[in-house]
Formats: sequence, C-alpha cells, structure tokens
Amino acid sequence: MGRSKIAITIDEETLGTIDRLVSEHRFPNRSQAIQEALDEKLSRLARTRLAQECAKLDRGLEQALADEGMDGELAEWPDY
Repeated sequence: MGRSKIAITIDEETLGTIDRLVSEHRFPNRSQAIQEALDEKLSRLARTRLAQECAKLDRGLEQALADEGMDGELAEWPDY
C-alpha cells in the first residue's frame, strides 16, 4: 500500500507525549506513532458502527428468518 505525506497541526501537549514515546523507543518516530494511533481509532470507529447497526436488528425477526424452513429438519436432529 502506498503512503502519502500530509501536514497536521496538533497541540503542544500531544506533541510532547508523542516525543516522549519516541524517546522511550515505544515508536521509531513521530509518523509511526501518529499512524498507529490513527489506525487504532479508525478500527474502533468501525467496530462501534458495526455494533450500532447490529443493535438496529429485530431479534424476533432475525430468529424467525433463521428458523424459517427448519421445522421439518429439527425433528431429524439428534438430541444432545
């Protein structure tokens, strides 16, 4: 995947934290620290959106759809 260079403006406190993490060798450089933070945030947003969409589902309807056509097959299933 290609990379693009961008310019960002961040507050001094955040920059100080990033620089401290780089000096502690937790990240190789500022760019990598910011890249990983952004990737993590975007991943969380994606999971949150999925959870929100799932919450919109009607459990009863979803169960009915899952059970549809299973009436005849259920009798053939072994007891556990």
